[in-house]
Amino acid sequence: MAAVLVLLGGCTNDPQPAAPSASATGGTRPPPTSPAAPETAPALDVTVVAEGLDHPWDVAQAPDGTLLVDERPGGLTAVLPDGSVQEVRADFGDLFAVGETGLMGLVMDPGFDGNRRFYTCQGVRDGDGASIAVVAWTAARDWNSAERVADPLIGGIPVNERSGRHGGCRLRFDTQGNLLIGTGDNAVGTHPQDPRSWAGKVLLADPATGEVAVWTLGHRNVQGLAVRPGSGQVFSAEHGPDRDDEVNLLRPRGNYGWDPDGGGGYDESVPMTDPAIAGAIPAVWSSGDSTIAVSGATFLDGEQWGAYDGLLLVGVLKDQGVLALRLDDAGALQEEFRLPELEGAYGRIRSVLQGTDGALYVTTDNGGDEDRLLRVTPRR
Repeated sequence: MAAVLVLLGGCTNDPQPAAPSASATGGTRPPPTSPAAPETAPALDVTVVAEGLDHPWDVAQAPDGTLLVDERPGGLTAVLPDGSVQEVRADFGDLFAVGETGLMGLVMDPGFDGNRRFYTCQGVRDGDGASIAVVAWTAARDWNSAERVADPLIGGIPVNERSGRHGGCRLRFDTQGNLLIGTGDNAVGTHPQDPRSWAGKVLLADPATGEVAVWTLGHRNVQGLAVRPGSGQVFSAEHGPDRDDEVNLLRPRGNYGWDPDGGGGYDESVPMTDPAIAGAIPAVWSSGDSTIAVSGATFLDGEQWGAYDGLLLVGVLKDQGVLALRLDDAGALQEEFRLPELEGAYGRIRSVLQGTDGALYVTTDNGGDEDRLLRVTPRR
């Protein structure tokens, strides 16, 4: 297992997000202007790229346009540039897939063209126990198979062995080549505020060595990570208990205020961001009185998106759609609405990703081998 580096003094290669505005550091965030998309919004075309999937958790796109999808119960599927869909043979014999935990986050290495490497975050069985691990793989040239090459790259991330609850686990690369890992708190009250635990955190890792630092703490269950083009700002999306799902602008050494330590129990009645915690950072966006179950996140970038260019998109599970947030340069909320073409039309949305080809890719999470990978593009 990689050495733990608790990030107390800062790392020289940490991405440094822009300083948050007053609304992101304790001020009152502006209310949404409208739940509807703006009148200048482009119409969107939605096509099914792959179907018959079972709880696809994440999607990544290789430089050649191939799409790779993983499924929580185990399995990888490739969609080749010619549109053909094929299984990618891979060894998931040790997969721990219980409740919310299984095969989860997926991301391509920035140097994939040269090393054919990608990463998964998954539950693993190890002897009589289980944990969550980040595994490095190499993909065959024909995408028929994948082989573990760092197994694990990072091991020993805690998991709830009884229920699999709050397993995280989203992977993304920042602009400086660090691997970001969003984890869940395992429904253990002491984990989020314990800097020695990797649960309830966003971790910063070296993908070459597996060396890990705790980058932020005080999280409940990080389901989305998105890096903003042009700024390097990193945003997380995470589930609240019965209220206050959150989108947060992450800052090195930041504490995001989740502290459910109820005297040895797991007290979910506490605030999602507890103001009693010194320096606790309020959310950029919160769902308020009821949760919608936010999940994967991505930014739209490119002139082809018109009025949607620059939006932060967040998949929505319980309320079934895609949330769009317009943020100012400092990361403060300016506007929120839902994408009408995806609102309730495809069920639960687990992941959203702008691919290397500029299109938006979306995975549904309805179960029963009824899930799909969607391609969304602005209508020309």
